Amino acid sequence: QVQVLESGGGLVQPGGSLRLSCAVSGDSFGTLAMGWFRQAPGKEREFVAGSRWTGGATRYADSAKGRFTISKDRAKNIMYLQMNSLTHEDTAEYYCAVGFNLRQPDISDGGRYNYWGQGVQVTVSA
Repeated sequence: QVQVLESGGGLVQPGGSLRLSCAVSGDSFGTLAMGWFRQAPGKEREFVAGSRWTGGATRYADSAKGRFTISKDRAKNIMYLQMNSLTHEDTAEYYCAVGFNLRQPDISDGGRYNYWGQGVQVTVSA
């Protein structure tokens, strides 16, 4: 059984930063991939960033490139999403997702993930 738990959301001013955490319990980390997705009110869910736990490059959405960074704490089984230079357009519910045996091109496909966290709200507002 895999459990996914996000944390770190909140209210931040434009230009500010937040770090989201995604803690995963379970096994098979050798084949695990984790992704961050977000959904703003009235919009479809979109890919933000993702990576296989071991090996493979991290993928970022164009909107995240240069501003967001994924990092991993392998001892704690946590993946972080560092978000800098936040704008109003980044306001959304952010979800962490876990999948297994994803090919690199599948990292951005939410349909490939099997387990989802409950989501955390990120609000960028002055």
